[in-house]
Amino acid sequence: MAERFLVILPTYNESPNLPRIVPQILAQDPRLEVLVVDDNSPDGTGRLATDLAGLNPRVHVLHRPGKEGLGRAYLAGFNWALTREYDFILEMDADFSHDPKYLPELMAAAAGADLVLGSRYKSGVNVINWPISRLLLSIFANAYVRWITGLQLTDGTGGFKLFRREVLAALPLERVRSNGYAFQIEISFRAWKKGFRLVEVPIVFTDRVEGNSKMSRAIVREAIWMVWWLRLASIFGRL
Repeated sequence: MAERFLVILPTYNESPNLPRIVPQILAQDPRLEVLVVDDNSPDGTGRLATDLAGLNPRVHVLHRPGKEGLGRAYLAGFNWALTREYDFILEMDADFSHDPKYLPELMAAAAGADLVLGSRYKSGVNVINWPISRLLLSIFANAYVRWITGLQLTDGTGGFKLFRREVLAALPLERVRSNGYAFQIEISFRAWKKGFRLVEVPIVFTDRVEGNSKMSRAIVREAIWMVWWLRLASIFGRL
């Protein structure tokens, strides 16, 4: 029986991007399916997702009542996937900052890993269209994560990932605290502490062309304190 792969796409006001990115994802491999997790987007993204699902059985939709954050959207998608016996669960952005062309590389790398991460910094700095201030923030943040947590990833804050289902099944998802970009750090850290194999694959990251960035000061603040919480929770056995 063929292995099943599910790509989780969290969306909020992604109507210009969704009808374009879903077909590109599905074109990468016939085993790929897509779950759109929409937070009741006022621009009609949820309705577009429903229309796409009606046209293709490889597309699924999870409608949520309101905007609750990136982490909550992914957790909802993880639980949806785990109850439906997918072998691999992927996460990526719906705005083309994560190019679907890299999906086959993540899938291939899963042969020797439990968690595969698409890295912007594995082979130098591969980021397009970011202002220098945003780039420096990202580079500093990843150095900060490595220093505080010991998690030796070049791109611990990235959100282009592939999980074996066993990884997510082993994690106490109900205890995950983060909701912004710190969510990516926390999930990888928990997987690492469980002894799973983490591998990075180089990608080129291109900042969104359509729509608005979800970055905010609150998200940055959460990431700053969360890495300390992770370190201390690990030391005292509270993960």
